[in-house]
Amino acid sequence: MREPTVTIGLSLVSPETSDAELVAGTLRGEAAAFEGIMRRHNRRLFRLARSIVRNDLEAEDIVQEAYVRAYVKLSEVSHPQGLGAWLGRIVINEAISRKRRETRFDRAPAQDEAGEGEAWDRILSDIKSAVPNPEELTAMEEIRRLIERAVDELPEVYRTVFMMRAVEQMTTAETAAYLEIPEQTVKTRLHRGRQLLQAALSDRIAAATSSTFPFAGLRCDRTVATVLERVGLVLPVRQDLQ
Repeated sequence: MREPTVTIGLSLVSPETSDAELVAGTLRGEAAAFEGIMRRHNRRLFRLARSIVRNDLEAEDIVQEAYVRAYVKLSEVSHPQGLGAWLGRIVINEAISRKRRETRFDRAPAQDEAGEGEAWDRILSDIKSAVPNPEELTAMEEIRRLIERAVDELPEVYRTVFMMRAVEQMTTAETAAYLEIPEQTVKTRLHRGRQLLQAALSDRIAAATSSTFPFAGLRCDRTVATVLERVGLVLPVRQDLQ
């Protein structure tokens, strides 16, 4: 899969710069290399964390904490080409750990996948009741918000897969590697999640999915700056700006 172009300060890391090169640079103490890793994976990891905790600020904090932990253990990455999945597992573990702590004293009865039929009906009913009339869905921003609310209502087991496959547009194999589940399970969960959303939102979901749960601009810069400060790295000053 072709790596996205990554902005580092005012310079660029090209798509040809591999994760392996960025890992090597980070291990040499190069702040710009670690910034490149973060800017390349920020949005995907944020969306992954948010699919679990359903809160923007907490998801951002989880991503920052995951990067700090990853920086300390980066030398343990045996296959840098799998860096994304490795980072994803750190994010997932951190998000799940926080969610367990938060629900320790207010735990709802657990439901397995086969026993959620009644929950689906309640979720669909709630989502449908929140959908405005077609005339009100003229602004793309409103459609995006509507989709985000609907995604938030999905049970976690389907929400995370939907976020990774439909929103982040990861492949089935990539998603399976991140979540450490069989590819067929990814396909089944994605299909079920889409059924729920399509029942509530119809064809409008396809038009706005790619813009949901953004991670760019100030949020991306804030995460990069915070993590670099926490791990004690300083970006070099560009000569052409002096």
